[in-house]
Amino acid sequence: MSSIVVIGTQWGDEGKGKIIDILSESVDIIVRFQGGNNAGHTVVVGKKEFIFHLIPSGILHKGKTCVIGNGVVVDPKVLLEEISCLKKQGVEIGSNLKISLAAHLIMPYHKVLDSLRETQRTKKIGTTKRGIGPCYVDKFMRCGIRAGDLLDKKVFKEILADNLKEKNEIFKKVYNYQQFRFEEIFDEYLGYASRIKKYLIDTSLFLYQSIEGGKSILFEGAQGTFLDIDFGTYPFVTSSNTTLGGAFTGTGLPFKSIDRIVGVTKAYTTRVGEGPFPTQFSSILGDKIRAKGKEYGATTGRPRRCGWLDGLMLKFSSRINGLTELAVMKLDVLDCLKEIKICTGYRFKGKVFREIPQDAQVFSKAEPIYETHKGWLSDTSNIKEYSLLPQRAQDYLDRIEEISNVPIKSISVGSRREDIIYK
Repeated sequence: MSSIVVIGTQWGDEGKGKIIDILSESVDIIVRFQGGNNAGHTVVVGKKEFIFHLIPSGILHKGKTCVIGNGVVVDPKVLLEEISCLKKQGVEIGSNLKISLAAHLIMPYHKVLDSLRETQRTKKIGTTKRGIGPCYVDKFMRCGIRAGDLLDKKVFKEILADNLKEKNEIFKKVYNYQQFRFEEIFDEYLGYASRIKKYLIDTSLFLYQSIEGGKSILFEGAQGTFLDIDFGTYPFVTSSNTTLGGAFTGTGLPFKSIDRIVGVTKAYTTRVGEGPFPTQFSSILGDKIRAKGKEYGATTGRPRRCGWLDGLMLKFSSRINGLTELAVMKLDVLDCLKEIKICTGYRFKGKVFREIPQDAQVFSKAEPIYETHKGWLSDTSNIKEYSLLPQRAQDYLDRIEEISNVPIKSISVGSRREDIIYK
């Protein structure tokens, strides 16, 4: 059976939720492998809109198993709220949801620390202040609390006490912030444990046995390539590996498990939060595209910055992830433009770059080099067949294939499941 990884090729918000929802129909298991509730996937089914933060959006399909892998950091309060919300919307959640015993837990002090650090930074990163980064810090400092730790009161008590002993000193002496009370957190999280323990298993073993048994898996990426902690626009990145490598370390599955690697890109580019953005629109065009594309964060509601498609980013994402196919989203948003640009290079201090520069200063200050395409100026939102797209739209998509050296297999022209064209 075929197993698929879905990867964002930009700064996240590419429309992965819709592609994951569509691909979920043809697989048995959907697994989230990195990030936390700092990401959001929006799926529109009929007149209903579903927003996911932790649970894989494949949960909307009956008969599918959804897994939160060891590479995810989990806020149990947010998780339980999401489960409750989905149940109210008629989504069945029971034995079809499995959570790794090894997934690290976001604690109250992580969220406060995240906010305090961002507030005191001279150069803001644009964190969602959900506690994601500090939780990953504790994971790599080897003092983190994992979901399985909640199942043993003695173990949880010891780890929490050690953490608060250190953290409270930091809050007091560095931030002049109030102390966290052990009893409050201990009781709160034991309450969570009683409600989530039925979902907790060794997900790495479960996934391995599933593949051995002929099951197919969809690996659901959150955020995008340029938010990767190693390969993104550091330090304006997230705290996990959003690229292909994260699919393996975040699940415990081997490389041979993957057959297809789907890169998701918008027909233009967006970014939430701080950080360089070479192809960002002027404010007037940015406002126009933001309104037409409804470019607001699914998790925070923050307005997204909008810009032209960056071919260098697309080439880099293709190379770093080994993409086998592309899904191009929101083509219809460009229907109204007389001219459409694609960035094919950067110019900095007289030098031309045709690949993403590893120098952050170059990336943040370079002048984009554009090629200009004529717009198609016609409505594509009701088109169902590729051959019926305006020729100029087809030419634009052909150029995307040429730049990325990856074939386009699907094009989205609306927010609904059915607003998709297969090439």
